[in-house]
Amino acid sequence: MTHEKALSRLAIVVPCFNEEEVLPETAQRLTALVQGMTANGLIAPDSQVVFVDDGSRDRTWEMIERLASGDPRVGGIKLSRNRGHQNALLAGLYTCEADVLLSVDADLQDDIRVIPEMLEAYARGAQVVYGVRNDRTSDGFFKRATAQGFYRLIRALGAESIYNHADFRLMSRRAVEALKSFREVNLFLRGMVPLIGFKSAIVYYTRSERFAGVSKYPMRKMIALALDAVTSFSVAPLRFITGIGFAVFLLSAAMGMWTLWVRLFTDRAVPGWTSTLLPIYLLGGIQILCIGVIGEYLGKVYQETKARPRYIIEKHV
Repeated sequence: MTHEKALSRLAIVVPCFNEEEVLPETAQRLTALVQGMTANGLIAPDSQVVFVDDGSRDRTWEMIERLASGDPRVGGIKLSRNRGHQNALLAGLYTCEADVLLSVDADLQDDIRVIPEMLEAYARGAQVVYGVRNDRTSDGFFKRATAQGFYRLIRALGAESIYNHADFRLMSRRAVEALKSFREVNLFLRGMVPLIGFKSAIVYYTRSERFAGVSKYPMRKMIALALDAVTSFSVAPLRFITGIGFAVFLLSAAMGMWTLWVRLFTDRAVPGWTSTLLPIYLLGGIQILCIGVIGEYLGKVYQETKARPRYIIEKHV
């Protein structure tokens, strides 16, 4: 690695929400890693691990304060309330003053042993380095199937994303400053970061089981994240609605001509219960579906136009 890169100050940003069970082990492993990389001349001595408390209801912030007071390699940011994983991650990236910023979840599932390899890719000129899972054997069948289906759906809808990449990534200061120009409130960083367009690299790793505690991404939050991804980066659903509308229009026109022909030229024009109800149910269902999709996009526009702050920092240690 070059001398300039070896002296780069690294900040490892760790979003936390009710992570008191795993936090001591996470802090121990990450600070040990920072100490080792500092001793090997990979990063500057003032590099830090910064935990971002996303409005936790347990002793997470209390533990972060205690860790920060006893170790200069540990810092902490406390948000005024729960704002969600993506906003907490953004708060850490925008607040930390470092040359290189690396984001990793607190659950220790991402393999932090590849961080030196990510720094080497940065030294070779990559402004963004993505940590990508090389398999999903640690996931159950349902989660594996839904996750892979989600990435394929995003790609099919035209949104740029890195397959099997979550939020384990390294970004240069230049890349973070470029990310600040994205002003949207509905965040999907996995889709936003590739839009920066700077030189990037991929480092593969094997994801482990969660060290302790429970997942902070239940099905409800996963669905919400998927909706944010689709509606923030693709208008394909709206175009699909246009296609449905055009197809229904053609079908209705054809049915109208057929019924008129039957009425004028045959004696089979007997009103039927089935032929009356089926079009009503069909068209009614399509209309409700289309209104729902349009409403989802309208809700996103409503949130964006209010331009409320994405997060508010209460404390910084």
